[in-house]
Parts: sequence; structure tokens; C-alpha cells
Amino acid sequence: MVANSDRKKTLGEKLILPELVKGYAVTLKTLMSKPSTMQYPEERWKMARRFRGYPKLVMDETGEPKCVACGLCAVVCPPNAIELQAGETDRAKERFPVDFKIHMGRCINCGYCEEACPKFAIEMSKMYELNTTALDEMIYTKEVLLQDY
Repeated sequence: MVANSDRKKTLGEKLILPELVKGYAVTLKTLMSKPSTMQYPEERWKMARRFRGYPKLVMDETGEPKCVACGLCAVVCPPNAIELQAGETDRAKERFPVDFKIHMGRCINCGYCEEACPKFAIEMSKMYELNTTALDEMIYTKEVLLQDY
């Protein structure tokens, strides 16, 4: 490529300096303003009332899970994150979950399980932090899901 020094500069090439000054002015103005970031984890963001965190199981007044192991939550779960095994009780026409697991790594927080439950045994919590190094730690059992988190 041959440099042509005899060529006249265009108006855009002549006006590059004012544009650079404008860019630096924006940078300096931003530098001097108060930052809008939060200092996580010291500061927590305030969630809206309609926020859907991770699912959890709900207990009734007697301290037992409300779940009757109907399996609707597992059926409507899009990523198949819910695994449920039912057991029979001595009461007529009532079952309970022998084994209830939710794979939180697969859960997409859609809330379909909460909507499908006829006994309101699953609700979406306000938990939004889920960090671990092992995939096996993301499978929450019935005991963990009954805790208030």
C-alpha cells in the first residue's frame, strides 16, 4: 500500500479531535459520578414480590409435608428436575412422598410445579444463590426442601 501524502484531508478526518474530546468528557463525567453497583455479598438486592426463586416443600400445621405424592409436579417440570416416589399411609386414600428430590442444577425456576400442585405443597422460595463445586450437592432431598430457606 502506497501512502499518498498529497491527498487532502476530508472533513471527517479534520474533525476527529473534537470527537475525541467529547469521548474523554463522557469518560471523565462517568469517572466522577457515584458508582451504581452493589457491594455483593454485603449488600443484597431487594426482590419483587412476584420473584420466583428455587422451589421448596411446605409443611402443614402438624409438621408433616403437605405433599400427597400425586406426581403432578414431576409431570409438568420442563427439565425433568423433580424425582418422586410415593408410599401408602394407613389413612384411607392418602399417600406421602417416600423419596422427593429436586435437581437444582436443572431447575429453571419456572414455577410450573407450584401451579400444578393441588395441595399447595410446593412454593417458590426467595433463594437466588446457588453455588457449589460438585454437581451432586445440587440434588436437594425432601429433608433439605422442607427447611425454611
